[in-house]
Amino acid sequence: MKQYHFIAIGGAVMHNLALALLEKGYQVTGSDDEIYEPSKTRLQNAGILPDSQGWFPEKIHTQLDGILLGMHARIDNPELIRAQELGIPVYSFPEFIFNQSQNKKRVVIAGSHGKTSITSMILHVLKDQGMDFDYLVGAQIEGFDLMVRLSDAPIIVIEGDEYLTSPLDRTPKFFHYQHDILLVSGIAWDHFNVFPDFEDYKNQFAMLMNRTPTTGSLIYCSADPLVKEAAEKSPCLGEKIGYQAHPSQITDGKTSLITPKGEVEIGIFGEHNLQNLQGALHICEALGLSREKFYASIQNFKGAAKRQEILVQHDSGVLFRDFAHAPSKLKATVNAVKNQFPKRRLLAVQELHTYSSLNKAFLPNYAHSMELADTAVIYLNPHAVALKKLELMSEEMLREGFQRKDLILFTDSTTLSEFLLSEDYVDTNLLLMSSGNYDNLDLEPLKHKFLSYATQP
Repeated sequence: MKQYHFIAIGGAVMHNLALALLEKGYQVTGSDDEIYEPSKTRLQNAGILPDSQGWFPEKIHTQLDGILLGMHARIDNPELIRAQELGIPVYSFPEFIFNQSQNKKRVVIAGSHGKTSITSMILHVLKDQGMDFDYLVGAQIEGFDLMVRLSDAPIIVIEGDEYLTSPLDRTPKFFHYQHDILLVSGIAWDHFNVFPDFEDYKNQFAMLMNRTPTTGSLIYCSADPLVKEAAEKSPCLGEKIGYQAHPSQITDGKTSLITPKGEVEIGIFGEHNLQNLQGALHICEALGLSREKFYASIQNFKGAAKRQEILVQHDSGVLFRDFAHAPSKLKATVNAVKNQFPKRRLLAVQELHTYSSLNKAFLPNYAHSMELADTAVIYLNPHAVALKKLELMSEEMLREGFQRKDLILFTDSTTLSEFLLSEDYVDTNLLLMSSGNYDNLDLEPLKHKFLSYATQP
């Protein structure tokens, strides 16, 4: 029985990978200095939650087949140092995923935005069509117990992140997967703390495209000028397929695909999601599925968690939650909701939570990203700003950066909650966007308020 130890087991992907290896029959242990929900309960239920939080070099022994090193760990981690002293192989999770999938066809979904949505669509269709496949995705998806699966399947579909691999490897994760088929959805500056130079950031995607093998495929969103330019310049000799948004129409707030065999109503909407869907369609075709089978399965796709997720709705309003945080994601989500429901007022709330979004130097990238919102609100937590050792931006500074003179700023979640609960939601959609949680803002009162608008029988 193979034995692996996880340093920083509590991370979203790390704990899912730990559970996947346990399911595969491996022996798994781990450590972390902080483990939050849902990781904590899931690890506990599986019997591999560490007894104590912290780092314990005594857990590292020569019987281990390898160490899985999470990005959260520091380079001077005592367990890592002990593993290096004993000569135990140390893997980042991207390296380990490749190690486990060398004999599979590897499909990598990359891009500054849309990765999780496209990967989720592909997984949904493949599962619905009864195909056998492995996967790695960055969010929990309905119908899938884990975010990772490793088996004897001939295919693996991987959400390829451009963020750093590990404390020992400061290159993007997506280089390690050595793709056969690559999709690039978009390029828009992100991870400002790691890539402070935009040219360097763009170059990571160009280098990834260049690694497409002669027998492989490069599928790229030609609607994105930066992606189109990089793909057309790429010397890769594999097949190149450009795509744009799938033809569609909106009727009474519902989006339908226009296909050669008629309209197909779907549960997602927005120009960016129609681009995502078209990309997913090309991947599924490359894996041997017909368009007819794709259309049959995509109809009941509800989206990935926190991607235009409907928390509750009434007759003339919807409460949405979305993961959008980078400028391109924010703009795409705001525009999608407004264009889907043009006659409804849109109240959009964005939490500035990441290092990039809280950085004054990065702020101009948010210009006009909330333009279509009727009411634009920003929330930022002064404590989060202080932890990142950044300057707390004023309302005036944010108004200038977002190019919204009427933008409203909140720095206290209680005050934000009172404001949202005081609003009238007749003919109104509320869009909550964040990669955080508004400092543990309780959404239940908002849900109840929305439900109170529903027509009584």
